[in-house]
Amino acid sequence: MSSRPAPSATVGTVRAALAVLRRHWRPAYLAALAATLVNTVPDVVRQLLVRDDPDVSTAVLVDVVGFATGLLAQLWVTGAVAALPAGGGLTPAGALRRGAGLAWRAVRTSPGAVALGVVLGGAVSALLTVPASVAALGPDGVLGPLGSPGAGAFTVATVSDLVASVVTLPFLAVVLVLAAGRRLTSASRGQ
Repeated sequence: MSSRPAPSATVGTVRAALAVLRRHWRPAYLAALAATLVNTVPDVVRQLLVRDDPDVSTAVLVDVVGFATGLLAQLWVTGAVAALPAGGGLTPAGALRRGAGLAWRAVRTSPGAVALGVVLGGAVSALLTVPASVAALGPDGVLGPLGSPGAGAFTVATVSDLVASVVTLPFLAVVLVLAAGRRLTSASRGQ
């Protein structure tokens, strides 16, 4: 018998995550807003570094840095919301370490749920960012190196990224917590 979760368990994890977010939306989105605001500084700085240098290799390096800072934000939010499914509150102390552990366990124990969470979160993020970015930067500006967009276009693209982060970070965070099978109680807030 395989230890791989059934497809219904994978979908069940995603549905359970949505139910947790409905019940605890304020603390979940507050954590996402905090992580997104902190991540905004390196995110904007990395884009400004290639604003006047549209070299593809530099743009790829900037994207790698962006992925890394986004991953850190995701892990922090995961750790911060870990107690929500059990009815606890936000646990920001030790959130990055806790989030990394939960994410690692979720990927090992329920890769299907994690993959579905990533796909669904990515789809929502794309719906929130791609139309605004294409309208502001044009298709070439979205697909290619950033180049030198105007301040207004850059602002529109950046704000759409920020909104997408705030909307999607809590969803994947709760999916990871549930997929890891660990529901922290409010008594473990001090971890």
